Amino acid sequence: MTLSASAGTNSRWLGFGVLCTGMFMVITDGTVVNVALPTLQQELEFTQDDLAWVVNAFVIPFGSLLLLSGRLGDLIGRKRMFLIGLVMFTIASALCGLSTDQASLIASRFIQGVGGALATGVILGKLVSLFSDPRELGKAFGIFGFVLTGAGSVGLVLGGFLTEALSWRWIFFINLPIGVAALVIALRVLEDDRGPGVDRRTDFLGAVLMASGLMFGIYTIAKVAEHGWISAHTLGFGAVALLLLAAFVVRESKAAHPLLPLRLFKSRQLSGANAVQGLYVASAFSMFFVGALYLQLVLGYDPLKIGLVFLPMSLVTAFVSLGFAAKLNARFGNRMMLLVGLVPVAGGLALLTRLPVDGTFLVDFLPAMLLLGAGGGLVMPALTALAMEDAPPADAGLAGGLVSTMQQFGGALGVAILAASSTSRTADLLAKGESRQEALTGGYRLAFGITVCFLLGCLAVALTVLRPRRAATANPQATGSESGEPETAAADRS
Repeated sequence: MTLSASAGTNSRWLGFGVLCTGMFMVITDGTVVNVALPTLQQELEFTQDDLAWVVNAFVIPFGSLLLLSGRLGDLIGRKRMFLIGLVMFTIASALCGLSTDQASLIASRFIQGVGGALATGVILGKLVSLFSDPRELGKAFGIFGFVLTGAGSVGLVLGGFLTEALSWRWIFFINLPIGVAALVIALRVLEDDRGPGVDRRTDFLGAVLMASGLMFGIYTIAKVAEHGWISAHTLGFGAVALLLLAAFVVRESKAAHPLLPLRLFKSRQLSGANAVQGLYVASAFSMFFVGALYLQLVLGYDPLKIGLVFLPMSLVTAFVSLGFAAKLNARFGNRMMLLVGLVPVAGGLALLTRLPVDGTFLVDFLPAMLLLGAGGGLVMPALTALAMEDAPPADAGLAGGLVSTMQQFGGALGVAILAASSTSRTADLLAKGESRQEALTGGYRLAFGITVCFLLGCLAVALTVLRPRRAATANPQATGSESGEPETAAADRS
C-alpha cells in the first residue's frame, strides 16, 4: 500500500526520512557503544569478559528478531511494528543512560536490541511501499545505502565526542529527542498498512524455531573469539543452532501457512543478493573492527581521532550514493553497478593489507578510505535494490528482514573470523620474537587479506548468480510483474 495521492510527494519523502532516522539511530548505537567501552569498564567496574555483554546483549536479540519482525510487519502492519520498535528502543536508551550497575545496563541493552529489531526489520518493506515511481525508488535506495554505510563511521565520531566532552551516558540519552521527534512525525505521515493479521493459523511454532535458532547461532559466533572455533562451547551451541534452524526449514516446508515461505528462495535475485550481502558486510563492514584496533593499539589514536579517520569514507559514500547512484543504476542496471562498485572496495581493502607499523593517515589510510567510500556508495544502493526487486508486495517486509538479518550474520561472522585469525597470527609472530607492535600489525594485515577474499566471493556470486536486468523492471510493485506479466511487457508499461 502506498501513501494516498493527497499526502503528496513531500509526505512520502518525510515518511522516508523518518524510516532512515530510525535506521540511523540503531546503526550508530552500535559504534558509539564500542567507542565508550573503556570508560564503561572503568566506571561500572566491568571485567573484560563481562564487558563483551554490553555489545552482545544488543547484538543477539537484534540479529535474531529481524526476520521475525519483517514477517510480523507483513501480517499486522509495518507502520505498527516500526512504531512499537521505535518506542521500545527509545525507552531502553533512556534506561541505558540511567544505569547504575552492570546488570541494569546489560538488561537495558537487551531491550534496546529487541526494539531495534522490531523497528528496522520492517524499514525496507515499508520503504518500497512508499514509492511507486522507479526513479523515486532508486533515489531512495541511494539515500538508504548511504545511511547503512555512513552511520557506522558517524557513530565513531559522535561516540568519541560525547564520551570525552560529556559522559558515556549521553551516547544513549541522545536517542531520546531523536526518537520522540521521529515517533511524532511517523504517526502523522506514515500511512496504516495493516496486513491479514495474526490468528490461530499463524505459524507460532515456526516463529519460535526461527528466533531461537538465530539467537543460538549469533551467540555462538559472538563467543568464538573467547572459546575458539573447535571448542566444546562453540561446537555444542553451534549444533543446537543448526538443529533448530533445520527444524524450522522442515516446519516451513510442511506448514499450511508458513511464517517464511520457502518459495521466496527460488528467486535467484533474492538469494544471490543476500549471499553477496553477507559476504560484503563480512568484509567491508568488518574493516571498521580491524581498522579501529590497528589505529588504537598500534598507532595509539584516541576514540575521537579514530572516528575522524573513517569520516572521509562516509563523505565520499554520501557524495556517490546521493549524487550518482540512482542515475547510474537507472542507466546501467543494479547488477552492473554492483560489480563496478565492488572493484574499488576490493582495491581499498587490498591497500590495507600493506599497513606498516608506523603508518600515517595521509599515506596509508586515506587512499583506502576514498576507494572504500566510492565503491560503497555504488554497492549498497544496488545491492539493496537487487534484494528487494523480486519480492511480492505481501512479502516485502519479510524480504527486508532477510536483508537485515544477512547483514547482522555477515558482520558477526566476519568479525569472529577476523578476530580469531589476527589473534592467532599475532601469537605466532610474538613466538618468533617479533615486537608487540610488529606482531599486532602482522595479524591485522592477515585480517585485511581475508576481507579481500570475502570481496572476491562477492564478485563470484554476483557474476554467476545474479541476472542482468533492465532498470525499468527493478520495482515489481511499479511494473506489475508480480501479477505474472512478462518482464518485457511490464518494463514497457512502466
